[in-house]
Amino acid sequence: MISVTRVHTRVKTQGIGHPWSAKADRLQSATGIMLGCFLLLHMHFESSILLGKEAFYQVVQLLEGGMFSSTGHGFPMVTKVFSVFMLLVVILHAAVALRRFPAQLGQWRALRSHLGCINHRDTHAWFWQLITGFILFFLVPVHLFTMILNPEIGPHLSAERVYHDNAWLLYALLLPAVVIHAMIGLYRVAVKWGITAQRSGLRKLAKVLIIYLLCLGSASLVAYMLIGSELSIPVQPYVPQ
Repeated sequence: MISVTRVHTRVKTQGIGHPWSAKADRLQSATGIMLGCFLLLHMHFESSILLGKEAFYQVVQLLEGGMFSSTGHGFPMVTKVFSVFMLLVVILHAAVALRRFPAQLGQWRALRSHLGCINHRDTHAWFWQLITGFILFFLVPVHLFTMILNPEIGPHLSAERVYHDNAWLLYALLLPAVVIHAMIGLYRVAVKWGITAQRSGLRKLAKVLIIYLLCLGSASLVAYMLIGSELSIPVQPYVPQ
């Protein structure tokens, strides 16, 4: 015999979804795509130093609006303003991403236990994105504040920053963290929003891009170190031949 119990009082449920959660997801994805695409462009612009000082100098003048200057020299203010804009984007991205960050020791233990019980590649990828995101929370603002306070860029001035000011220590930590975080992030955005269902192929592409960008960034960093080691103090800005 089945008995039916009628509840005459309305049961209120809280915390079952919220409109802001969906908006935060879209905002996180949008800012993540913006930052990931910027990283791809930024690393290739920076790697023009591998083609020589003249090539890097011309790229900098182009990006800083040198075509609008009577002397052909770019405006460092462009770098400063853009760095401020990117800092705001990073802050916004971090703010909406922190809501998914484990805030308590028990949550970290549950996460590690969960990772040990299952062999799911996307979950492990998310974990590494979490770790690199935590590292970038401290490193990226330092890099952007440096560019805001000293926006002068050039073959000699950039090499001075890397070699004589020991910025290579920052970039050696920043490079792997930002590349891994960005490429995993772009992969997860593509899967999350149904851009592609070919997860296996997309994972391979992300791995290839990670290796490629790490090699490209490392080669560029070495080039700046070699140029910086040949400069004498005080460093004079590069003058094209």
